[in-house]
Amino acid sequence: MLHLRLITPADRTESAVRLIEETVGTTHLVVLPGAARDPAGDVVMVDVAREAGDELLGKLRKLDLERTGSIAVESIDLSLSERAEKASEDAPGEAADAVLWEHLADATHEESTLSFTYLAFITLATMIAACGVVLDNAVLIVGAMAVGPEFGPLAGFSTAVVQRAPRLALRSLTALLVGFAVAMAVTVGFSLFMDALHLFSEDQLEGDRPNTGFVYAPDSFSFVVAVLAGIAGTLSLTSAKSGALIGVAISVTTVPAAANAAVALSYGDMRQTVGSAEQLLLNLLGIVVAGTLTLLAQKWFWNRRNAAAP
Repeated sequence: MLHLRLITPADRTESAVRLIEETVGTTHLVVLPGAARDPAGDVVMVDVAREAGDELLGKLRKLDLERTGSIAVESIDLSLSERAEKASEDAPGEAADAVLWEHLADATHEESTLSFTYLAFITLATMIAACGVVLDNAVLIVGAMAVGPEFGPLAGFSTAVVQRAPRLALRSLTALLVGFAVAMAVTVGFSLFMDALHLFSEDQLEGDRPNTGFVYAPDSFSFVVAVLAGIAGTLSLTSAKSGALIGVAISVTTVPAAANAAVALSYGDMRQTVGSAEQLLLNLLGIVVAGTLTLLAQKWFWNRRNAAAP
C-alpha cells in the first residue's frame, strides 16, 4: 500500500477527492479543511493499493497540485486494516508488478546526478578494482562491483528514453561519461603511485590471471550477462525490490573493466586497454538496451491492462 498526502487549494479539493473516490483500490480517505499553512489549503490523505497508485498520481497531477500545493507519497510497510486488504484485492493487477513511473523518474533523477558523492564512489570502486586486477583477487573485484554506483545513470538513461525526457537523458549520460572518465584518470595516477611504492608491477598485470583475465577479454557472454543483469536491475527498481540490485552490481563487468583499462594504460599496454574498453562499452550497452526494453514491455503491459479494465 501507498500513503498519499496532498495539500490542495480549497477550490481544487473537491476535484481531488472525486478523483480519489473514483479510483478503484483507495481507502482511508481523510480531508482536513484549512489544515495546511505553507502553502495554504486543505490536507487530503488517502491510502491506495500500489497497483492503482500510478493511475491516481497521473490524474492528480492534471490538477497542477505540484505547483499550487503538493503531492507526497510514502510506502506503507504494515497496514492492519480490512479496508486496506479489500482495496488491494479490488485493484486490478498485482502490487509486485506495478510500476510507479513518477517514483521511478524521481529516483533515477537523483541517482543520475553528477555529484561529489557519486564521483567519490565510482572512483573508489575503480581503485579497489585496480587492486583486484593487479593482485588477481576475485574478492576485491566483487567488492568493487558492489560499491560502484553506475547502475543509477544507466537506469536513468533507460527511463529517459521510455519517458521521452531529454533532460534526464543528458543528466544520466553526463554522470556516466564524466564519472568513468574521472575515475579512470584518477586510477591511472593511483596505479603509478602504487608502482612507485613497488606494490603494483607490470609483471603482475601481464602475468597469468585466471580470476580476473576476463575483464579485458570480452566475448558474447559478456553481452548476454549484461542484458540479463539489466533486466533484473530494472525489475528491482520498478518493483521496489532494491535488494536485488546488489546481485546486479556484482554480475556485470563495468567498474573492473574500467580499472583494468586504467592500470594497463599506466603501463602502456594498449592491448589490455582496448580490450577492457570494449568490455566496458559492451556491458554498458547491454544494460541500457535491456533496461529500455524492459521498461517498454512493462509500460505496454500496464497500458493494455488499463484498457482492458472495466
